[in-house]
Amino acid sequence: MDGVGRADQLELEVLDWFKDWIGYPAQAGGALVAGGSIANLTALACARESLAGAMSEDVVGYVGDQAHSSLGRGARVLGFRPDQLRVLPSTRDLRLDPRAVAAAMDADLMAGRRPLFVSANAGATNTGAIDPLPELAQLCRDRDVWFHVDAAYGGFAVLTERGRELLRGMELADSVTLDPHKWLHQPYECGCLLVRDDRRLRAAFQMTPDYLQDAEALEEVNLSDRGIQLTRSSRAIKVWVSQQFFGTAAFRTAIDCTLDLAEFVHERVMASEVLELTAPPSLGVVCFRRRFPHTPDDDEQDRLNAGLVAALERSGLGLISSTVLRGRYSLRTCVLAHTTERSHLEAVLDFLEHAEPAPSGESSPVYERDRQMQFTPIRRRVGDEAEVGAPAAALAGAPLFATLAESERERVAAVARMSERGPGQPIVSQWEATFDFYVILEGRVQVFVDDVAIDVLGPGEFFGELAAIDWGSGFGYPRTGSVVALERTTMVSFTAGAMNELLRDQPAIGRQIRRLAAERLRRTSS
Repeated sequence: MDGVGRADQLELEVLDWFKDWIGYPAQAGGALVAGGSIANLTALACARESLAGAMSEDVVGYVGDQAHSSLGRGARVLGFRPDQLRVLPSTRDLRLDPRAVAAAMDADLMAGRRPLFVSANAGATNTGAIDPLPELAQLCRDRDVWFHVDAAYGGFAVLTERGRELLRGMELADSVTLDPHKWLHQPYECGCLLVRDDRRLRAAFQMTPDYLQDAEALEEVNLSDRGIQLTRSSRAIKVWVSQQFFGTAAFRTAIDCTLDLAEFVHERVMASEVLELTAPPSLGVVCFRRRFPHTPDDDEQDRLNAGLVAALERSGLGLISSTVLRGRYSLRTCVLAHTTERSHLEAVLDFLEHAEPAPSGESSPVYERDRQMQFTPIRRRVGDEAEVGAPAAALAGAPLFATLAESERERVAAVARMSERGPGQPIVSQWEATFDFYVILEGRVQVFVDDVAIDVLGPGEFFGELAAIDWGSGFGYPRTGSVVALERTTMVSFTAGAMNELLRDQPAIGRQIRRLAAERLRRTSS
């Protein structure tokens, strides 16, 4: 028991350092866990237990579309259905908009739902973007909503003067995820969750079965009461030894060097004749791409940039990652190694400017054409009546389906539904949690964002793709706008499940839909 007590004592000491670094109060608590994903899951469980108790059908969470995928996984594990996690579109600078969060909350309250938590980024994995933390903290405080900050990537930048200013507001969160295996250079596994009020964390997880009553009687801190693991390894010792040997100043210097290198990459890209930024640089992440002259096709630009990543890897000169931002392929530098020098980055950037892209060798996934898609057959709805129809031929008039063979259109029709709306009738409302995808066959509709008319769509055009496309773990965007029929309008629609089946089964259609979805996201975030 003495060994267990000493291990817990080391962990508490490490947690005290972390609390002090981010500006958390003395009554905060936490635990070291396997990684950022488990930390996020634990935070969501703590939020639910603190504010709602057992899982309920009316609670709703809110994340931005740049949130880490572990938030979706965690929500799914905890029993959140697809309509209980709102994935909100980010602004042009890829940050979560407090106004969008407030509007989505208002819509949910009117629908009888209960806003439960908001998760914000303190350094998004994709771009390093930092959400407006003070404003989101105030919004959550005013509405009695749990405010979680995922600072797995960026949190320890708070050790530097620049990072502390950028991350202002992180200390206001109800819970914070940190990842020492990034800027503290620790080996896997080493994640961390901190909760502003330790009592809430213990109340969410503390259980004392009879076979552990002797340990409880010792009145020692039991860190197993602060998460889902009972048997725990000593993750603290490596952090403790590193801190004792190198000191905080060494880590601060290493982080400052990383930030300097990111600024260098930013300046170098801005000065380049062929490289261009694809997102505002933030913390240590810079996203960019190379412009290839005489290549106007965006898909071909994407393939050529993917070829650059492959060519760089084969060269042995360096290695960078890639991502997709607003539907466009992007190169991504994210320096974490303390041994990286400016000359290394200069060589990589020079290569990316001048090298010939390697063949990517990538092709669209191939799916069996005779797969069975078990969804509702197409039906025509007139008032309360439903008529079975067979409009496979009608789909040929929509550009989205024009290239399909007759047998393929029949397969598409088999998973679709048909509906009509009269003049002035609403089809979808902004922020509502419905996920059907619509293609207009006849008539016209008006699209509104925040009650401002932004577009009119007619025969052959489609809408609802943002909500229907799976963001991850079955979650997706709520409606980002409202759509109202201008005249008698006939539409064919697909459920979210049928829509994602269609995207997989028909890659060419999927590319068209995703391309327009990215364009519309750019428009709504401007």
